[in-house]
Amino acid sequence: MAFIASDAGGGGNFKRVPAGAYIGRCYSLIDLGTQLTSGQYGEKLQHKIQIGWELFGEDEQGQPLTVDVDGKEMPMTIKKSYTVSLHEKAGLRKDLAAWRGRDFTDEEAKAFDVSKLLGAYCMVNITTSENNGKTYSNVAGLTPLPGALKNAKPAAVHVNQVFDLDAPDMKLFATFHEKLQEAIKRSPEWVQKQGKPQPGTHGFEDMPNDELEEIPF
Repeated sequence: MAFIASDAGGGGNFKRVPAGAYIGRCYSLIDLGTQLTSGQYGEKLQHKIQIGWELFGEDEQGQPLTVDVDGKEMPMTIKKSYTVSLHEKAGLRKDLAAWRGRDFTDEEAKAFDVSKLLGAYCMVNITTSENNGKTYSNVAGLTPLPGALKNAKPAAVHVNQVFDLDAPDMKLFATFHEKLQEAIKRSPEWVQKQGKPQPGTHGFEDMPNDELEEIPF
C-alpha cells in the first residue's frame, strides 16, 4: 500500500465550492507518486497524495452544496494534495492533527496508514482566492466533527475511490481529469509499471484544489 505516511527524520470554469465551513466525508485517496516540486529551497522530489472530501451543507443563500452529475444531484467535492510525510512541519501532519483534535505521538508518526481516512468525517474550512482572473476554492483547514453531529452524519453519496500506484485501478484512472492523469504519468512509480513517462513539464502543481476513542482515525 502506498499510503503510509511517516516522520522519517486550480482554476476552471466549473462550479466552485463557496467559502465557508462544511461537513465533509473523505471519499477519495489518490496516489500521485513521486513528483518534482519547486519551493523556496529549490526543487525536490516528493511523494504526493491527493485527498478528496464530499461536502454537505448550504451556501450563504441557503442553496445546497450540490451539482448535477448526469441528471442526479450530487454533493460538491474538493481535493487537496499533500506530501506523504508526518514530519512535524509537514502540511499533512498539521491538517490531520487538527482533524483528529490532537497531534500524533512519536510512535504514531513512525507509520500512519492514510487509507484509514477513507469514510471519516470532519469539518472542512473552505476559502477562495483569485489568480489570473480565476477563482480557486482551497481547503484552508480541517477540524473534528462537533459532538452534536457525530450521531447525525449525512449519509455517504459518492462511491469511495482509492488509486494506489502499487496496484493501479485503470478503470478509475480513466475517470480522472486529463491534468491529473498527466501528473501521475510523470511519476517514476507509473513509469516502472506502465512504461514511458508522459511528455511535458515535470513540475508538480495541485489539482484544481480528546479521548483516544473519539479520534476519527
